[in-house]
Amino acid sequence: MKSILIIGLGRFGRHMAQKFIDEGNTVLAVEKNEERADSTVDIVQNIQIGDATNERFMASLGINDFDICVVAIGDNFQTTLEITVLLKDYGAKYVIARANRDVHKKLLLRNGADYVVYAERDIAERLAVKFGAKNIFDYIELTSEYAIYEIAVPNNWIGKSIIQISVRNKYSVSILATKINEKIYPLPNADHVFVQGETIMVMGSEANVRALTK
Repeated sequence: MKSILIIGLGRFGRHMAQKFIDEGNTVLAVEKNEERADSTVDIVQNIQIGDATNERFMASLGINDFDICVVAIGDNFQTTLEITVLLKDYGAKYVIARANRDVHKKLLLRNGADYVVYAERDIAERLAVKFGAKNIFDYIELTSEYAIYEIAVPNNWIGKSIIQISVRNKYSVSILATKINEKIYPLPNADHVFVQGETIMVMGSEANVRALTK
């Protein structure tokens, strides 16, 4: 269980708070808009009303006691940057900040953010890959180069085993799991034989995965 501080209870902040709580973590939320805070008490019980750009208020929160601090404000970059700097000044261990533009991401990373998320863009890109790419059913980006993809088993793999195909050596991807009828089987053995209607979760570069889905 981790201790999480979330600053800003807009849609992004509320969704993050809900997910952190669902995963068994404790969450303290900060929101300066009382009406917005009141509308979120069914999700987060521990909410403080205050201005996160105020140094005295931030000092009162015990920032260094939190495992993760999330700056979930998306409509005011100046405010996001100020809060990120304050969090690090008060000993934040790990700061996740939200950005809308590449230049904002660079500035946030240079001024204390450990991870920067593009909320709308990240979702849009994932959906574009999921629904727009041939034979790709889901997608999770790991780095700018590598991702995890759920893809259809290539037709020429049906009836053959992982070791027969020599998947890693020949295609430069790693098979993390297989899925049949919505049931996932993680880390299949080398003698696993692919069947019709099966999908696989593979990790690799976009170019190598795309080559498998042609």
